[in-house]
Amino acid sequence: MNWSIDFAPMLPWPLILAGALLSVLLVGLLVLRRSRGTALRAMALAALILALTNPTLRQEERENLGNIAVVVMDESTSNALAGRPEQARAIRADLEAKLGRIPGLQVRWVTASRPDREGVSGTNLFEELNRALANTPPDRLAGVVMVTDGQVHDVPKNAAALGFDAPVHTLLTGRPDEFDRRIEVLVAPKYAIVGQSRDVELAVRETGRPQDSREPVTLRVRREGRADEIRRAEIGRRLTIPMHFPHAGQNILEVELEPAPGELTPANNRVVIAAEGVRENLRVLLVSGEPHAGERTWRNLLKSDAAVDLVHFTILRPPEKQDGTPINQLSLIAFPTRELFSQKIKDFDLIIFDRYQHRGILQLLYYDNIARYVEAHGGALLVAAGDDYAGQTSLVRTPLAPVLPATPTGRVMEQPFKARLTEEGVKHPVTRGLPGADQKEPAWGSWFRQVDVRPERGRIVMSGAEEKPLLVLDRKGKGRVALLTSDHAWLWARGFEGGGPHTDLLRRLSHWLMKEPDLEEERLTASARGLKLTIERRSMEPAVPAVSVLAPTGEASELTLDAAGPGLWRSTIDVREPGLYKMQTAAPTGMLTALAHAGIEDPREMSEVTATDQKMRPLTESTGGGMFWTRGGGLFASSDPAAVDVPRITMLSSARVLAGSGWMGLKDREAYVTRGVKLTPMFTGLIALSALLFLIAMAWWREGR
Repeated sequence: MNWSIDFAPMLPWPLILAGALLSVLLVGLLVLRRSRGTALRAMALAALILALTNPTLRQEERENLGNIAVVVMDESTSNALAGRPEQARAIRADLEAKLGRIPGLQVRWVTASRPDREGVSGTNLFEELNRALANTPPDRLAGVVMVTDGQVHDVPKNAAALGFDAPVHTLLTGRPDEFDRRIEVLVAPKYAIVGQSRDVELAVRETGRPQDSREPVTLRVRREGRADEIRRAEIGRRLTIPMHFPHAGQNILEVELEPAPGELTPANNRVVIAAEGVRENLRVLLVSGEPHAGERTWRNLLKSDAAVDLVHFTILRPPEKQDGTPINQLSLIAFPTRELFSQKIKDFDLIIFDRYQHRGILQLLYYDNIARYVEAHGGALLVAAGDDYAGQTSLVRTPLAPVLPATPTGRVMEQPFKARLTEEGVKHPVTRGLPGADQKEPAWGSWFRQVDVRPERGRIVMSGAEEKPLLVLDRKGKGRVALLTSDHAWLWARGFEGGGPHTDLLRRLSHWLMKEPDLEEERLTASARGLKLTIERRSMEPAVPAVSVLAPTGEASELTLDAAGPGLWRSTIDVREPGLYKMQTAAPTGMLTALAHAGIEDPREMSEVTATDQKMRPLTESTGGGMFWTRGGGLFASSDPAAVDVPRITMLSSARVLAGSGWMGLKDREAYVTRGVKLTPMFTGLIALSALLFLIAMAWWREGR
């Protein structure tokens, strides 16, 4: 029950106050004159004024709502080091006991772990706190207690930004005398040309010791395919290390710092720089025969690729249409056939024959040069054939024949058909996943002409009319050859019957011929997210052998991959140690190798790991809270992780300072809800009137004596 007095004046308050002032003056005058009955007159006037204010006794039935305290437990990566989890558990047990003894206090526990959303990094305790306070009445919040190592990355700039008026206390894990070393990457490349080198700039940082230390440290530099390199560096000084790019795709450089005695953790002593190796512009020679509707399709595709330098050689008039003009005068600029097909042929990455027929323009020696360019020097050849491939002027009747994967039967099939993926085509990276190929009837337009060929080697990845080979891919010696037995791919480009994936198909085909690593049939790749390692194997075989996984410590293990689709196997494993992992497996083309760096997923979290009271102190002090080290440093610090010193906790209702040496306070908000109200008039009725008349009569009686 709660008692109070309310007033409901019968006259306006100014009149009542004026009457009270006049009464005081009158009583003062009576006192100066020493009149009889002054006390009785004063009592009568006071009773009259009180009656005019109409006092009422208010009796409330209240229910106490109790106070709410929020405890935020930091379970970030940095607070999982050096015995801090055991220390945090001991702090929680102590808090549960002490807060549990406070009557009417409701405790809400909030766990702030590593965020799982993209783009968010670091320790974000106040984000989790705001989420927990969304359904907490501000007038019941007694205080917030944060159990953390002090490395908090979302501390508000001031107390007003919190949105509540309550103390924030910080209980620090770790010790005040910790120190740690780490490698900070200052400048790192994202890509470079294959065969070149780029500089990586980094520095060794140290926290917990004077920053002017000049103690030399040892760095171990690891590169792909090279022996480890030892470098010496000074703390705080920039160090430049060249990063080589031996191949296209991802290139990895790992730098490891030798751990120091007494260092908090070696987990941030290793950095890995991953950058893409890109090849210089690819040089493509396009040799076109008689002009036809699909000629510009190849030209537009290759010209649209910024990574391709195109040289286009086209025959506008065949030699049999003679009119006496010398052949070297059939163009404004004499085409350098000898230079291209003899002297500079090795400079090209790909040669394309588009409906080309042998009619004496190119000498037989040049075809032989192309064959040797493919087989001995690792060149690439693509033949996009039309009916020319089945006639007497076919390229098969030149020295180029030994590298071609199929020979024509002499028959040209002119009928509508739809290209389909074969069993091998479903697996091959050139054709796998082409848009529209996953349906029973391919969702692309028809073609109308195809040359019938007899395959001699290679892989048939697409079939056409009468299930005859449409696209054949082959490896010849060190090079690669592709044969497309139809010249109607341009129908897809024109959108006939809805068109088809001509851009995807032709671009993949060109880049496979030029040995793009992402389009290899036999390929082993690995990627890491934190300490989760994902290994992927691509193969044309029905099954793949186990993968050997070599950990940074030198420990080897075998991993069997799970089927993830046609020609694709994949598995994800958890690894214990951060560092560079090397994967190897056997393949028909030889041993396949992949590298991946597993490490801390949140680099910001591991950039500073020593416990500190500097980040939380301004906010804590501005709210009236306190900072407390729960484990001291120095020689007399306990080695028991469970030995913590948690301050005593008390409830205060009106104090402005809510923390001191060995204690911290929570604000008693005294929040309640009113269940019932009873009003009792105090100066009304016959009793009040009788008392007033009695006092007036007694004053008159005393004055008349």
